[in-house]
Amino acid sequence: MIRPLFALAGLLACVSPAAAQDRRPSHCIALAEATPGMAYVQKASWGDPVAEDSVRITYVDHSVYVIQTEGGLSVATDYNGYLGPEDLVPDVATMNHAHGSHWTPNPDPRIPNVLRGWGDGAGPADHHLDLGEMLVRNVPTDIRQGFGGVEEDGNSIFVFEVAGLCIGHLGHLHHEPNAEQYAALGRLDIVMAPVDGGMTVDIGTMQRIVSRLRSSVVLPMHWFSGYSLERFLEGMAGEFAIERRMESSFTMSLRDLPSRPTILVLQPLVLTGRD
Repeated sequence: MIRPLFALAGLLACVSPAAAQDRRPSHCIALAEATPGMAYVQKASWGDPVAEDSVRITYVDHSVYVIQTEGGLSVATDYNGYLGPEDLVPDVATMNHAHGSHWTPNPDPRIPNVLRGWGDGAGPADHHLDLGEMLVRNVPTDIRQGFGGVEEDGNSIFVFEVAGLCIGHLGHLHHEPNAEQYAALGRLDIVMAPVDGGMTVDIGTMQRIVSRLRSSVVLPMHWFSGYSLERFLEGMAGEFAIERRMESSFTMSLRDLPSRPTILVLQPLVLTGRD
């Protein structure tokens, strides 16, 4: 699908030459090109060493994932303060505050980079964290408030660029991204998508978002019962392959992306040990 290039051009025009020099360029904000891949994913335990040119993704709970790199970096998404009894201190914790299960007011002080997905009152959150092995950036979206109100830029879709992959976490998304937001996201090879059917967006809207993103791997999250998950899977079965796994972790590289877009259902499990 062709990206809205006019919107992307407008976004890039707003970046000053000085700012562009200070920021590592995103390799994900570009037209996606066909990448030959292999139609499988590798099983992995969250405590194993990460394979060369790969990332490991572990579904911890609700909307919390841990992303780990070959070089030892780790990220916790929509971090709520608890990853399990194992004392893992991530290098980055991203948070969104639509619901208390997606953030904590008291993150572990040992975490060096805590990225809040909402603004500080002076403007939207604007993150562009270059860790060398990984680039972390965000695309703000709005969230609903009580009595029909809207908090502008109250949520962030976080994008993690690592090992040649573009990984997106939609957070507590309350509306379909507009053309400018889709353009700012760029290519997402792997996307974590909430499929609760109401607290974020309805199932039909999420199916439309996932179809438009056309990610190689879709990880359903934020499901409270099998009902909403099954509705989502049923509606996507003709367009995406469905793979159900009993594990909570898998390892992926750019060369291993499935040739057919695949929805991969993982089983959430808090970090309990390295064995």
